[in-house]
Amino acid sequence: MSDSPAAAKPEIPDILASRYASTAMCTIWSPEGKVRLEREFWIAVMRVQQSLGVAIPEAAIAAYEQVCGQVNLARIAERERTLRHDVKARIEEFCALAGHEYVHMGLTSRDLTDNVEQLQVLRSLDLLRTKAVAVLLRMADWSSRTRSLLLVARTHNVPAQPTTVGKRLAMFGEELLQALQRLDHLAETYPVRGLQGAVGTQLDQWQLLGDGETVQRLTEQIRTHLKCPASLNAVGQVYPRSLDAEAVQALFTLSSPLSSFAKTLRLMAGQRLASEGFRKGQVGSSAMPHKMNARTCERIGGFHQILNGFANMLMGLSGDQWNEGDVACSVVRRVALPGAFFAADGQLEAALTVLDEMGFYEAAIQAEVERELPFLATTTLLMAAVQHGSGREAAHEIIKEHAVATAHELRDGVRADNNLPERLASDGRLPLALEDIRKVLDDPGRFVGSAPQQVDVFVGEVRKWQARFPDALTVQPAPVL
Repeated sequence: MSDSPAAAKPEIPDILASRYASTAMCTIWSPEGKVRLEREFWIAVMRVQQSLGVAIPEAAIAAYEQVCGQVNLARIAERERTLRHDVKARIEEFCALAGHEYVHMGLTSRDLTDNVEQLQVLRSLDLLRTKAVAVLLRMADWSSRTRSLLLVARTHNVPAQPTTVGKRLAMFGEELLQALQRLDHLAETYPVRGLQGAVGTQLDQWQLLGDGETVQRLTEQIRTHLKCPASLNAVGQVYPRSLDAEAVQALFTLSSPLSSFAKTLRLMAGQRLASEGFRKGQVGSSAMPHKMNARTCERIGGFHQILNGFANMLMGLSGDQWNEGDVACSVVRRVALPGAFFAADGQLEAALTVLDEMGFYEAAIQAEVERELPFLATTTLLMAAVQHGSGREAAHEIIKEHAVATAHELRDGVRADNNLPERLASDGRLPLALEDIRKVLDDPGRFVGSAPQQVDVFVGEVRKWQARFPDALTVQPAPVL
């Protein structure tokens, strides 16, 4: 059924923006925020053009500056319905407000929109970079506090060897550090399109300014004014869409360690070893009063899947440019670029909340360690047997035989205590006395290896980022719905 001409379209909020992303990120990507950014860009171009000899009266620039913040989206939309061109509608609205017609001289639509969208990307990367450092600072703090707290480590989700809680957190934190380094490199080297004209030859600016040297000065001064790290040289109508794919891939990479951390914390919560936090008045289930679900961790994993989808959408545009370019990519980019930054921002907000509210149940962790320790010590006992003259493979088979038998008896309820040490000591094929085995088991700290030192190295690396981004110390998450 087609829409009635008189029917008003209902307001449908962007869920990622309205429910999850921060006010700062929403401001960057909001329709009003984009119009303001476009107007700032136009004014910057006029200022530089004026300084290079273009006859633009100072009073005209002042008039544009005075009305820059007067954004009426409904009126712009009304103009667009007639013009069927979004950029032309915004040009006419700005000129009507200022009472002059000096904006957009020598520019095409892509000179405006591509540069503005890249400014949105750059400002979003800056915001996320600081938040990622804030996450790392909290992770480093937790890692340092639990540096030596012994924990049953799992591979294949099965108890393997001891580790420490701090080392487990440092493991995810180090991956986050690596992802942050990639995002940081992108932010520090990201090239903007600049004023290149319809097909990238800068023809209209040459006509306006008279020579190539002046045109290059225009491009460089605008880049400097807008605090962009670099600019492209031989670009066409649009900047390479592989840059969009790279930016969102950096967000996806940043989200990966957060997702793994959240999934692991969910597993620990299910084993009653940890909690993501449960505030007074919170409800875990509408039906089961006892439930304290790790719902924010679940959300972190969900954002990872959303970013995966947006990354794939934008990778589909990479390598799909026709000749000097076209804008068939517009509808995808309108959805995927802001959506990806909303999702990444929402994920970091959720991670900050979890790191502020989570906790570990040390008594339960210790009880699990004591229950599993004879199994966890088998690799250490294997090395001890080898040192006492046993063949490595023969000793491995003997220890495995007794470990599996003990595990079956415990699971089947045949016995309640773990008697693996006694089994091993009584097997004449293994050159280990019960006293030797007990000495190993009575010193659990010997099993953590270099875990505490790895924590120290991780914390030291995070402190370097703190020095670069001191504002990260004061970042606080918005209240989580």
